[in-house]
Amino acid sequence: MTFLALGINYTTAPVSVRERLAFPAEILSDAVKELWQQQTISEAAILSTCNRTEIYCTTQDSDILPVVNWIAHNRQLNQTEFQPYLYAHTDNAFIRHMFRVASGLESMILGEPQILGQMKTAYQTASQAGTLGKELDKLFQHTFSTAKKVRTDTTIGSSSVSVAFAAVQLSKQIFDNLSEQTAILIGAGETIELTARHLHQNGIGRIIIANRTFDKAHALASQFDGYAIALSELPLHIAEADIIVSSTASQLPILGKGLVESAIKKRKHKPIFMVDLAVPRDIEPEVKKLNDVYLYTVDDLQNIISDNLNSRREAAEQAEEIIDTNVEHFLSWMKVQNVQSTIVDYRKQAEQLQQESLTKALAALQNGGNPEQIMQQLAHTLTNKLTHTPCVQLRKASQNDRHDLIAAAREIFKLQNQQ
Repeated sequence: MTFLALGINYTTAPVSVRERLAFPAEILSDAVKELWQQQTISEAAILSTCNRTEIYCTTQDSDILPVVNWIAHNRQLNQTEFQPYLYAHTDNAFIRHMFRVASGLESMILGEPQILGQMKTAYQTASQAGTLGKELDKLFQHTFSTAKKVRTDTTIGSSSVSVAFAAVQLSKQIFDNLSEQTAILIGAGETIELTARHLHQNGIGRIIIANRTFDKAHALASQFDGYAIALSELPLHIAEADIIVSSTASQLPILGKGLVESAIKKRKHKPIFMVDLAVPRDIEPEVKKLNDVYLYTVDDLQNIISDNLNSRREAAEQAEEIIDTNVEHFLSWMKVQNVQSTIVDYRKQAEQLQQESLTKALAALQNGGNPEQIMQQLAHTLTNKLTHTPCVQLRKASQNDRHDLIAAAREIFKLQNQQ
C-alpha cells in the first residue's frame, strides 16, 4: 500500500490551469466516489480550493498514471494541458505535505487559517462518500491535530494576513481615501466576509453585497452597514462601484468585458479597481485590457502578500519542528499497524490454549478433584502449551543457523541470561 498525493497549486500552475482542474462543491462527492472506484485505488479524498487541487489516495503502488488518466477523463482535458504542472508525493513525503498544507505552510498567505477548514471539508466529503479507509482516515485525524498544535503553539496566525487583507491593502494604495469610495462585493462566502470586514475597518464609504441568494447577501451586508442586492441586479449597480471584489463558486464569468465597458462609460472613465479572487475566474480576463480598469487576480496579489509575512517566518520554523515530530508519531502508528494482525493472531492462539486448559480444570473440579492439585496442573499445562511451539521453532532456528531468530526471540521475550 502506498500513500499518494497528486496535485497543482498556485506555485506550479497559473489560474487558467487551476480553474480547469477545480472541483466545485456540488460535484465533489460524486467525483471522489468515481476516483475511489478506479481499480488501483483503495482510499481517496479530494481537496479543491482557489489556490490548489490535490488528490489524496492509497494505491497499490506509486504509479501516478491511473490518477492522471482519471483527472483527464473527469475534467475532460488532454493530459498535456495539465500534467506538466503536476507534483506528486508518496508515503513519508505525502504525510509531511498534508501536515504542511493544513498548517498553512504551503499557502500563498503563510499560516492562513482557511485551508484547515477546507481540508476538513475534503475529509467530511470523502467520509460521507465512503471513500476513506483506516489509514487515510487516521492520517486526516493526525493532520488536524498537527495543524491545531501549530496554530496553538506558534504565532503563525497572529498577524492579519489574507488574500482579502491584501486586496484591501492594494485598494488603499490606489485610493487615497476609502471613505469616499463604494465597494461592490460579489459572493457571500468566507473570503467576501473577510474582505467586507477589512473594508469596514478601513472606513469604506459604502458596501454593496451581491449574491445569488439575496438572504445571504442581506445577512452579510447588515453586519457592515451595507446594502444587499441579488446577483441579477448587478448590471444596474456596476457603474456605482469604485472597488469590485468577487469570490463565488460560479463556473462561468459573472462580469464580462461588455458590461464593465458600459459601466466605465457611465462613470465618465473614472477608474474601477477590481479583484477577482475566484477560481474559476468570475471576471473575464479581457476586462484587464480596458482603459480605466485595474484588474487583479489571486496570482497578482502574491507580491503584496509577501510584504506582510515577516512576522510569520520565525513561527514557520517552529511549525516545521512540530511537523517533524508529528510525522514520526504517525509513522510509528503505521509501523504498529503492520504488526497488528500478528499480535491479534498471537492473542487468539493464547486465548484458545487458555480456554482449553480452563475447561479441563473446571471439569476436574466438578468431578470432586483436589482444588490445589488441579490449580497446579492448570498452571503446568498452560505453561507447557504456551511455550511448546516457540521452543520447537527455536530448535529449528538453531539447526538452520538462524541466529537472527534466536536473538529476536530473546529481545521479544526480554530473556535474561540464567547463570
